[in-house]
Amino acid sequence: MSDHDKQVISIVLPLFNEQNGILQFQSNLVDVLRSMSQYDYEIIYCNDGSNDDSLKQLNKIAKIDNRVRIISLTRNFGKEIATTAGIQMASGDAIITLDSDGQHPVELIGHFIKDWESGTKVVVGLRYSTERIGFLKRLTSKLFYKILSRFTGVNLMADSTDYRLIDKSVQTDFNKLTERNRITRGLIDWLGYDRTYVTFKAKPRMNDYTSYSYIKLLKLAVDSLISLSNIPLYLSAYIGAVVLPVSFILGLTMFVDKLIGDPFNWHATGGAYVLVLVLFLIGILLMSQGFIGLYLTHIHSETQNRPLYIVDKDASTGL
Repeated sequence: MSDHDKQVISIVLPLFNEQNGILQFQSNLVDVLRSMSQYDYEIIYCNDGSNDDSLKQLNKIAKIDNRVRIISLTRNFGKEIATTAGIQMASGDAIITLDSDGQHPVELIGHFIKDWESGTKVVVGLRYSTERIGFLKRLTSKLFYKILSRFTGVNLMADSTDYRLIDKSVQTDFNKLTERNRITRGLIDWLGYDRTYVTFKAKPRMNDYTSYSYIKLLKLAVDSLISLSNIPLYLSAYIGAVVLPVSFILGLTMFVDKLIGDPFNWHATGGAYVLVLVLFLIGILLMSQGFIGLYLTHIHSETQNRPLYIVDKDASTGL
């Protein structure tokens, strides 16, 4: 089989300040890719505004290997945007995204491709262990995915990662999604294609440094919830739906109790009536905000400009 007849695997690698480990990572990656001689490959590094010598190291790599492409962003736009840029510019029949810090074991790329060869269009890396990760972080991560799955209607597997393979047809659908605040793995899952999973134990980072602070992780979690769910817009309405009838029933009961001579011995003061009135007004306010949220939901959905549906062309006939 000539090189022109081979299917191409695109490797997309978002990168930020990885000067210390990138040469070793590239060597490990190329060793794995060259062992799969039945495929051709391209490697796309997405430099997310690194402020160290990462770009210089990448240029050295590109001079040696003509299969290496470099996308260098003008500033740090964030990992999700860098990953999106790489996916959009990939030209392979399958696209594999993974971190360039060495945590995602490149030795498992063959397992991802094997699942793809069997017809799976999305293969997800599932992390079952990470060295030096705290119990609290693991717990909050699992809780977050459960909440997000519950509120979005999308089956989001806890411990799923950005180490994943997508077919070119999935890439085409992914490129139609236009929102700016995004979580790449969530959007891929939203597309609805069947997934298989490859479990792995994360390795230590080559540079022993993470650019993802707790603040960034919190922002990513909030952006994910807002992007994939309308529940936050309805939250005030749900609270109001509880406060409004409770305050109304309580106020009505207090009024009747006072009217017939206080048989319940509540001895309600004027301040108590004022408090119930305030609760009633708060309930009305929260319900009003909920109705505003309904309108904002429609605006939010329209401005996302997502396709109305995704057609699995391989599973459809007569198209």
